[in-house]
Amino acid sequence: MIRTFLVPLLAIAGVIFGVFTVVKGSRPPMASPPVIEPPTAPFTSFVAGSGMIESSTQNIAIGTPVAGVVRRVAVVVGQGVEAGDVLFEIDTRDLEAELRVREAALHVADEQLRALIAAPRPEEIPPARARVTEARSHLDDAQSQLDLWERVNDPRAVSQDEVSRRRFAVASARARVEEAEASLALLMAGAWAPTVAVAQAQVASARASVESIRTELDRRVVRAPVSGRVLQVNVRIGEFAPAGVVAAPLVMLGGVDPLHVRVDIDEHDAWRVEAGAKAVAFVRGNKSLRTDLRFVRYEPYVVPKRSLTGESTERVDTRVLQVLYSFERGSMPVFVGQQMDVYIEAKPMTDLMDGGTRRGQAAGEGL
Repeated sequence: MIRTFLVPLLAIAGVIFGVFTVVKGSRPPMASPPVIEPPTAPFTSFVAGSGMIESSTQNIAIGTPVAGVVRRVAVVVGQGVEAGDVLFEIDTRDLEAELRVREAALHVADEQLRALIAAPRPEEIPPARARVTEARSHLDDAQSQLDLWERVNDPRAVSQDEVSRRRFAVASARARVEEAEASLALLMAGAWAPTVAVAQAQVASARASVESIRTELDRRVVRAPVSGRVLQVNVRIGEFAPAGVVAAPLVMLGGVDPLHVRVDIDEHDAWRVEAGAKAVAFVRGNKSLRTDLRFVRYEPYVVPKRSLTGESTERVDTRVLQVLYSFERGSMPVFVGQQMDVYIEAKPMTDLMDGGTRRGQAAGEGL
């Protein structure tokens, strides 16, 4: 008897259990409350966008014009710097040695120029004058002997050859006097102007060579181009710093007073954004942290979207208009590179559509 009713009862129980399971599984799951309540737009009509905080000078990736080993890093992350402050230095021992060589060459050229300008030396004048006096004495002696031979009246006592030799001796002595006087005049005249000009050109060339090395030394000292704050330091003492574009900037620098927010506006909503419209930004994760924004400018070139929020409904194949706003950081715990939710006040879609329709009708009636 029990076996007769057992199988039907089990079948009925299975059917009931299956129906119960299907009904229970078909119910939509209850939505779990959000972990963090999202912010609410303060405007009745608005355009929303994702904003990325950046420095007011834009984020400056500092590099080095000359590759080399880093000798000193003068800043740390978060440090404020003024324009011209040293960020880091490249090893310069080879240039310092070359500088000493060129400074020595400059010193030699400069001293040679000084010697030319100071000529003649006081010690050189007395010997030159003594040579003039000696030459004149030889001339007087030769002239007196010639006069003595020419006063002899008896031609038998005087050889004509001897008289001629005496005359030649006088001429030779006179030439030596002229030579000594010319040498003295040349000495007293000092350096020749073209010679001084050549020496001056050599000094200028040596000085330019020294300045060239000093310029190279200065190029190996990387300085801050603007006043701001150090955002990243990706170089250490002893590391090799390559020149040119690198994947990670050696030093990231930017102005943080005020900060800028670069807002991505979908190209389908870009036409609704007006310059000067009110805008509010909320810190992600805490809707109570908000700040009013001031319009700075449009980036007039629409670009593909690059800054992603990570939401499942986000479109990544769209283009966006980038709008820059500024705000004072004050005591807000926000940082460069952080994302914010931005709401920009805009006219209602119905008003805009009605206005466009009326303008179209007016244009049609005019035709």
